[in-house]
Amino acid sequence: MNWSNQILFNNPVGHLVIVAAIILLGWTCKKWLSGRIAALLFIPIQKRWQSVDRISFTGLIISPLGNLLIVLIGYLSIENLRYPNAWDIALNDILLQQILIGVGRSLMIVFFIRFINRFIDFISLVLDKHAKQNEDKSDDQLIVFFRDFLKAVFYVLGFLMILQVGFKVNVGSVLTGLSIVGAALALAAKESIENLIASFIIFFDKPFFTGDFVRINNINQTSGTIENIGLRSTRIRTQDQTLITVPNKQMVDSIVDNWSLRNARRTEINMELDIINSTEKIQALIQELKSFLSEKSEISESSVHLFELHKNYLVVKVECISPSVTNEEYLNFKEEINWKVKFLLDTLNLKSATQSQEVVILPNNIVT
Repeated sequence: MNWSNQILFNNPVGHLVIVAAIILLGWTCKKWLSGRIAALLFIPIQKRWQSVDRISFTGLIISPLGNLLIVLIGYLSIENLRYPNAWDIALNDILLQQILIGVGRSLMIVFFIRFINRFIDFISLVLDKHAKQNEDKSDDQLIVFFRDFLKAVFYVLGFLMILQVGFKVNVGSVLTGLSIVGAALALAAKESIENLIASFIIFFDKPFFTGDFVRINNINQTSGTIENIGLRSTRIRTQDQTLITVPNKQMVDSIVDNWSLRNARRTEINMELDIINSTEKIQALIQELKSFLSEKSEISESSVHLFELHKNYLVVKVECISPSVTNEEYLNFKEEINWKVKFLLDTLNLKSATQSQEVVILPNNIVT
């Protein structure tokens, strides 16, 4: 008898050898096959976006595409074999054959969803590249949001497909039966749903964008740079270089001061001077500061006044408005003003106000 016709596991040996050879050949040529398919998929993409890099595209999808191909080849090859009689057992009234078929189909769905998600990553990468060429930051934010949203949708669809296609579960009846459970879960996940709704409010109301420097007044006046706006939370890099995560609902409910969107910056300096300083010196200080600020081209408005007059001290207030600049430029500008104030105080020999404690003896030995 020919060896290929001998029966092994309820299948001719020749058939088993052919299936093994097909799987081995598919595994060996997996990278080449996925590369050819990726090249075909890239043709319509290149027609739409001519500046797209082919290496970036293949680098993202070639791995999940290769895994999908090898699982598909293996499943189709094994499906043509006969199921061994020795494996005809049941687990909880479910045949092992049905379980193995369900697992095979589920693996195909899993790798297909991974391939789709990588494709979404590439599309978002291309759109983000084009969006960065515009000054409008809202495009960048929407791209990240819808990328994460579409991924979540496909994960849910993949799970439902596994139940329906992989294990022949009636998804409609399951969803109907889970309606009460779903209501309970929705109540339990109330905060997560509120954060999801808040994320839509952030993306359409646009109070801030990724890269903006903000201060959240309701959260201990936390300030930092927005690094990521997700479906549930917003990540902020603080000035201490720590990364904090704030739920989106809290971002919507809080008073958010967006420093990146202001069109000017205000500088204020209050000098408390001793009342014994001569009037001429204080007037000279005010005039010198007015002259100094008027010569600064980066200042749009400025004022220097004797703001308050008290029994033991007086207050000279300096205010100036400058166009919106970076934080480093603002600190340098404010430092220059502070040095000028210090120089004038030393030159005019003006004395700063000092706190003095008065002791008053009242009747009945009460001391204040």
